[in-house]
Amino acid sequence: MTAGVVSLSAEITPALAGARLDRALATLLPDLSRERVKALILSGHVLGPGGKPVSDPAFKVKADTAFALEIPEAAPAEAVAQQIDLVIPYEDEHLIVIDKPAGMVVHPAAGNPDGTLVNALLYHCAGQLSGIGGVARPGIVHRIDKDTSGLLVVAKSDAAHEGLARQFKDHSIERRYLAIVNGRPKPSSGTVDTWIGRSDADRKKMAVRREGKGKHAVTHYRTLERLDRAALVECRLETGRTHQVRVHMAHIGHALVGDPVYARGGPHKALLAQMGFKRQALHAAKLGFLHPVTSKTLSFESPIADDMQQLFSHLCV
Repeated sequence: MTAGVVSLSAEITPALAGARLDRALATLLPDLSRERVKALILSGHVLGPGGKPVSDPAFKVKADTAFALEIPEAAPAEAVAQQIDLVIPYEDEHLIVIDKPAGMVVHPAAGNPDGTLVNALLYHCAGQLSGIGGVARPGIVHRIDKDTSGLLVVAKSDAAHEGLARQFKDHSIERRYLAIVNGRPKPSSGTVDTWIGRSDADRKKMAVRREGKGKHAVTHYRTLERLDRAALVECRLETGRTHQVRVHMAHIGHALVGDPVYARGGPHKALLAQMGFKRQALHAAKLGFLHPVTSKTLSFESPIADDMQQLFSHLCV
């Protein structure tokens, strides 16, 4: 075995015969998320019969077939550590909770090579971030959009990363968002249950799709305040898909105020211009989960961001 490489093995059980390779191995090796297994397969670190690499995550497995996984030591992060002020409601040796400002990207990508949350965390944590996310996203278990403010949790240890990933997978993490939407939803509360996938018309956008053409997404919403041609709505996520709240509220006819992608104008255009409000009115207000190492129940709340509070005040009837 190569130094720094951890080797694992798994044998396909009869119950998993015919399943995708990534799903079968993630089931047999619960400490690895399906995304982590998929990445290992694509990078040639999963070996099948005869010690030959299997490169297709969708490969259909047969019962009693053995696979070996080589898990390389996490590569050094390519992102540069930068001293950027962070609001940190909680931190211990395993994880850190961040209250992210609107305008900050979570991890480096094309067009945003630095100034991201990852850059800030590399400086703040000084090498203490889980390597499971890879060189571009160390410690990142989930994310919120650049122009969404509020709470997210980051893993500092691999044990925390794997434990949090399991909670996200089984939808046991509590996530509540505050949104200011155009119009007043009728009924005032309800559940939006759809599939969300990439839009055929614009691959940069997400859209509600027919079953099987995306990922299942469920949002529970309730109106908290009726405003001038708008409403303050709480959205509780049962799943966590890209742009889920934004897509779901637009789907029921109540796109988020200020949303540059899904709102298509709205009755508050002049007010937004006057205020200089240039983002979707969305704030990750509550985050709750079981500590993946200590099993202690943790719950955090973030007051609505200042710019959203000002928008709310302008729209009060």
